[in-house]
Amino acid sequence: MDTRMKITALFLMIALTGCTGKPPENLGVVRGKLSPCPESPNCVSSRSTDETHQIAPLKATLEDVRQALLKMKRVRIITENDTYIHAEFTSAVMRFVDDAEFLYDPDARLVHVRSASRLGRSDFGVNRKHIEAIRASLKTSPPAR
Repeated sequence: MDTRMKITALFLMIALTGCTGKPPENLGVVRGKLSPCPESPNCVSSRSTDETHQIAPLKATLEDVRQALLKMKRVRIITENDTYIHAEFTSAVMRFVDDAEFLYDPDARLVHVRSASRLGRSDFGVNRKHIEAIRASLKTSPPAR
């Protein structure tokens, strides 16, 4: 293998492994809520009030959401308890990781959501598509018991 190919291979390895990023420190529930979205457009949240970031909560139980996540490709549930799920969505080609969080509100009987990219500024609507894919799956699946 010549030097140029070795450098190219090394660059590709670094690029592909570097796309995952570290999990953000603002994951989880703080004072009963998920963290707000940053100013960048690569995040959606059911608690957000601005048009760029706002997305409707899911009318479902947390178990319904869990079952929908388990059916999806390249999704890994990282943390879960009675009221909260953190899942990672990994893109097929560049292996970018997005963090999705789900918080069950028993009084409202719905699940608040937040989905954000770890890297970059724009996500081309991918985080919104993750949540809408879950919403579509919930409409076609029988409710969990």
